[in-house]
Amino acid sequence: MNNIIVQKFGGTSVGSIEKIKKIAKRIKKYKDENNHLVIVVSAMGDTTNELIKKANSISKYPSPRELDMLLSTGELISISLLSIALQEINCKSISLTGGQSGIITNSYHKKARITSIDTNRIEEELEKDNIVIIAGFQGVTENYDITTLGRGGSDTTAVAVAAALNADLCEIYTDVDGIYTTDPRICKSAVKLNEISYDEMLELARQGANVLHPRSVEIASKYKLPLVVRSSFNDSEGTKIIEVSKMEKTLIRGIALDNDICRITVTKVPDEPGIAFKLFSLLAKNNINVDTIIQNLNHDKKNDISFTVSEDNYKSTVDICNEFASEYIETKVLSKNNVSKISIIGTGITSNAEIASKFFQTLYELGINIEMISTSEIKISCIIASADTDETVRQIHSQFELDQINILN
Repeated sequence: MNNIIVQKFGGTSVGSIEKIKKIAKRIKKYKDENNHLVIVVSAMGDTTNELIKKANSISKYPSPRELDMLLSTGELISISLLSIALQEINCKSISLTGGQSGIITNSYHKKARITSIDTNRIEEELEKDNIVIIAGFQGVTENYDITTLGRGGSDTTAVAVAAALNADLCEIYTDVDGIYTTDPRICKSAVKLNEISYDEMLELARQGANVLHPRSVEIASKYKLPLVVRSSFNDSEGTKIIEVSKMEKTLIRGIALDNDICRITVTKVPDEPGIAFKLFSLLAKNNINVDTIIQNLNHDKKNDISFTVSEDNYKSTVDICNEFASEYIETKVLSKNNVSKISIIGTGITSNAEIASKFFQTLYELGINIEMISTSEIKISCIIASADTDETVRQIHSQFELDQINILN
C-alpha cells in the first residue's frame, strides 16, 4: 500500500475539545490529498499525571499492573474523541487500542518494550479507507495484559507502527516548531535546526532533550524511516531527522540539559573481579537503566563506584545498593538528587580537542564544579550541581555560536 503517513499528536496538541477539533481539520487536509493515514494520539493534557495522583491517593506503591491498566484509559479518551471529531467533518475513521492495533510488548509494566506488531487489523481498516487512530503509549503482552511504554511512549508507538507498515513518512507533532540547538524556553537565542542526523538526535534525546523519546529515534534509524518533528499549531516545515551522510557536518549540533537524574555512589567496594557485575546485574534485574558510570581506584584494594539513574528510580536504586552494600563491612551508599547533566552533541565532536577545551573552559569561568564526565564519538556530558544550570546552557550556547548554526550550514 502506497502513500501511508503516520502522524503522532502529543498531549498538548489534544489538550482540549477545541484543539481536538483543530487537529481533526488538519488531518482531513492530508486525507483529501489521497493519503492513507494512521494517527497515534497521547492522553489529553495532564490526564496521565492526574491518574497517577489518584492511584497514589489510595496507595503509596500501587501495583504496576493495575497502574498500567489505569493509565491506558487516558489514551482511550483521546482516540475516541478524535475519531468522533473526524466523523463529524465527514471523514471515515476508527479508533483502536494498542492491543487492537496488534502491538505486543514484553511484561515489564510501566516500562514495556514493543516486541512485535501485527499490522493486519491496521491494514484492513486502511483498505476500507478509514483513518486509523491508535492509542499511543500502550500495548498488550502475549497474555493480553495491558502494558505502558513509559515516558515518551507515544513517540515509540508512532515510529514502530510506521516502520511495521513501511510507511512513506512519520510526523511527530508537538508544541514546538522542531528540534532546537537547545531548549528555547531556557535560551532565547536557540535556533531551530532544519535537519539533524539520527545519531545526533538520539544523543540529544538520551541526554535530556524531551522532544523525542530515544527509543523512537533508535527504531527510525534502524529502518531508515523518514521522520519529521513539526508543530501542531502552525505550518512550519519542522526538523528532518536524516542520515548523517546526507547533511552538512557541524561540530556542535545542540546542547541538552537533563534535570531528571540523581547520582549514586557506592563507596569502598572490594577491588575484585565480578564485583561491578554483581552490583549492576541487581539493577538490571529490577529494570533500572544506568547512565554515566565512573569507578575510582582507592587505596587498600577498595574502589568507589558512581553512576546516575533517572529521578523516578531514585528510591528503588538506593534500596538495591544498600542491600548490596550490606554484604561488605566498609561499603556505604551515598546519594545526591540535586544534580543535572549538561551535554554538547555533534558528529565527530571528540576528534577536535578544541571543542572539549572550550566546553570545560566555559564551565570553569562560571565557577561550575564537574562531578562526573562521560564521552562518546558525538557527545561530551558533565554531571554538575543543579543550581544555575539555565545560565550555564546560555553561556555554552553563546560560546559555540549556535545561534548561527543554520547560517553556517
